[in-house]
Amino acid sequence: MLAKRIIPCLDVKEGRVVKGVHFENLRDVGDPVELAKRYEEEGADELVFLDITASYEQREIMIHVAEKVAEVLTIPFTVGGGIGSVEHVSKLLKAGADKVSINTQAVLNPNLVTELAERFGSQCVVVAIDVKRTWDRITSRSYWEVFINGGRTPTGKDAIAWAQQVERLGAGEILLTSMDTDGTQSGYDISLTRKIAEKVKIPVIASGGAGKLEHLAAVLQEGKADAALVASIFHYRHYTIPEAKAFLRKRGIPVRMED
Repeated sequence: MLAKRIIPCLDVKEGRVVKGVHFENLRDVGDPVELAKRYEEEGADELVFLDITASYEQREIMIHVAEKVAEVLTIPFTVGGGIGSVEHVSKLLKAGADKVSINTQAVLNPNLVTELAERFGSQCVVVAIDVKRTWDRITSRSYWEVFINGGRTPTGKDAIAWAQQVERLGAGEILLTSMDTDGTQSGYDISLTRKIAEKVKIPVIASGGAGKLEHLAAVLQEGKADAALVASIFHYRHYTIPEAKAFLRKRGIPVRMED
């Protein structure tokens, strides 16, 4: 069995790492380069940097952040947020990013996923999917709906069907965030993660809700995720990455560790 990955997530606003709840009430938690270096030293498998405002100026800042981070990191890192063109992706990869994450533009222009996969390879194309449980008045049932624009805009798209579509389009990975659990530290949405992991063959990175180490174990085992994205519990030093990996290994979950 392939080792499960632990991936700290750094949300970046105006060049600083921030964290919120349900995508709101942001708090400053540090410098992205310093945090990146610390997490690599602790044993992170990869890192994800997300530009959460994505204005034109912010995109330039993120290119600068990618350059600085690349100088100190040897592990892979992904950059996402506001990416909408092959040219922008090319700049980020040249700056040192190993992968890019696209969300809104993948929904608005699905062909972009294919263009990026053909130009740079599927291995560097991550499609982020922000999902919220929604009630459909017409069918009188709930479903997992895809949201874009930083979780502000509903699309009416079913998350499971969209995940299958992005796989066909050429995505190499899916970054799946439950907006219902994001920042709450109450646990990942296990049911959502498992449903999508069972429907696609590409890796699924679970995001949103890690509050204790049991939550990581649950999403990697019951949720069948290939990786767990983690923010608050590492940013605020509730747990360290070595503690998390030791906990997972004791429960029979394969992880890479410095022995």
